[in-house]
Amino acid sequence: MNKKKTVVSLGHEALGLTTLEQMDAVKITAKALADIADDGRQLTITHSNGPQVSMIHKAMTELRRVYIDYTPAPMCVCSAMSEGYIGYDLQNSLHSELLGRGDSTPVVTLLTQVTVDPYDEAFYEPEKLIGRYMSAEDAQIEIKKGNYVKEEPGKGFRRIIAAPEPIRIVELDAIRALSEQGMNVIACGGGGIPVIEQNHVFKGASAVIEKDAIAGRLAADLKAEMLIILTSVDHAYTSFGKDDQKAIEKITASEAEKLMEAGEFGKTDMLPKIRAAVEYLKEVPEGTVVITSLSHAKDAAKGRFGTVITA
Repeated sequence: MNKKKTVVSLGHEALGLTTLEQMDAVKITAKALADIADDGRQLTITHSNGPQVSMIHKAMTELRRVYIDYTPAPMCVCSAMSEGYIGYDLQNSLHSELLGRGDSTPVVTLLTQVTVDPYDEAFYEPEKLIGRYMSAEDAQIEIKKGNYVKEEPGKGFRRIIAAPEPIRIVELDAIRALSEQGMNVIACGGGGIPVIEQNHVFKGASAVIEKDAIAGRLAADLKAEMLIILTSVDHAYTSFGKDDQKAIEKITASEAEKLMEAGEFGKTDMLPKIRAAVEYLKEVPEGTVVITSLSHAKDAAKGRFGTVITA
């Protein structure tokens, strides 16, 4: 039986905030992913890494402060580290859960690079906060290095980096080959490692990529039958957080675009998910997108729950 190609995007709640939380969280997440796989689906899984990459960046920076001979790890290296250790926990938990259900399908984690445009406007107006809180003195040191910082009143300063749009998934052929063999693949973690291609050489960029943006790109490139975005809410909503809040159950891509234009979705939470859905459906109009919470993953795979978006 040919399995239905399905891209699953995992949010922060699927992984926890610390290494110990993650070890527990992925056991629950693995059950949800296995429920989706039980529906005859081959999974290509991508995930967030915000707390993890921030923790790694903070640790490497502090190591440099204590041991002067150590070199601070650039953001691209921190992203690679987060892809590796999140993939390690997620891969092992999903493998164990599937075996317990009599499913011996391999689970593979692939370190993934994603090219970005060095002239992307995001590099001129970075917005993503990372790392520890700094004093004004430390913030000035970062500024002299050419980095951007932002003050949070009463807390201190934090570094901010760019979130450019993804252009090309470098290891796409490998991901496609594994998925076509029916394997479950964990790839493009945290949006992928952002790189700039110069004369056929990939150089790490001081940036992060939105995991929702890469989920849409990945689903389109693989011609996946379904994109499932698992987040902290059961549905996308209109008038979210207001008295007239209303869950969106079924919607078309064009209707979703109108709601985006009307400013119905939060810029840093639901908007990237809706945008990813629309972009995917433009390239794969026969596909389906479901946005819901981790606890409803099984019903989402059957299109029975969550916000269902079609072309």
